Amino acid sequence: MRRGEAKGLGGVFVVAEVRRGRLHSCTLELTSKARELADRRGKDVTVVVLRGPSPEGVGDLFRYGADRVLLVEDERLASLNAEVHSRIVARLVEEGDPEIVLAPATTSGRTLLPAVAALTHTGLTADCTGLEIDDETGLLLQTRPAIGGNVIATIRTPDHLPQMATVRPKTFPASSLGERTGSVERPELEEALFESGVVCLEEETVDDEEVDIQDLDVVVSGGKGLKRPEGFKLLRELADLLEGAVGASRPTVEAKWISYPHQVGLSGKVVAPRIYLAAGISGAVQHLAGMQTAETVIAVNKDPEAPIFRVADIALCGDLYEILPRLIEALRREREERHD
Repeated sequence: MRRGEAKGLGGVFVVAEVRRGRLHSCTLELTSKARELADRRGKDVTVVVLRGPSPEGVGDLFRYGADRVLLVEDERLASLNAEVHSRIVARLVEEGDPEIVLAPATTSGRTLLPAVAALTHTGLTADCTGLEIDDETGLLLQTRPAIGGNVIATIRTPDHLPQMATVRPKTFPASSLGERTGSVERPELEEALFESGVVCLEEETVDDEEVDIQDLDVVVSGGKGLKRPEGFKLLRELADLLEGAVGASRPTVEAKWISYPHQVGLSGKVVAPRIYLAAGISGAVQHLAGMQTAETVIAVNKDPEAPIFRVADIALCGDLYEILPRLIEALRREREERHD
């Protein structure tokens, strides 16, 4: 919609991510950021929740900055049908007249929001790693990597509303504002919005190992310094002892040593664990952008000039095949002593 046709009176909308009947943490992250953006514009925050009956965690949204929740509960929404979901979100956007619409850059968000943008005749900036309000114009400044991650671009949508963006999970912290209240509204939608020629025949859940890299407090990542795919067995052993996840650099994924869901970086996932251990990773800027918000970075590399050491809190210069087994042994010994 052109700016003359829409005023953005509805503030900031967040399209929630629901997994296995629960609101995912990336929704709380986006709601917190939406609160910050809305405050800069003197607006409200609305979270749109589409899913099957009674998703858990809706009440948490108010503590993270939501003023209103638009809750659409229907058995037919239990499975992601992009045609139906995008049509419903587009209708709510048209009726709510928001200035900004945000969604997580997950598989579902990347599928849903482009269709919503097309239906509402506006633009979309995908995979954002930064969002700010321009003090002079009030426009949303949408930052994202471009040209394979070699350039960081800042994009504006000056002529159309709403301004839409998908944001990588773990880009922003989920900041609780304490006890807050808001309204939960259940909009009435016409039956035609649920009609579709698409039928979901089966859903298959990916193994937990493939999906939890952004959710755990410890990530142990490997790069080409592992020299061989079998090196990831050592990392898995260490990650299991630390109750963490296994990450990877882009070259190891491209070499098919490990699957894409483990990739950390601009072209993979952004992680913000308490501990990030990088083994055999040189530290290219594209990889650093995916893990630089970790609380503590431990780097293991044979090259004393490796860029990863510049961001490391603990730098271990040496052969990872000598260092990591000793670390694993020490952790096992400590665990045994605790249980004695």
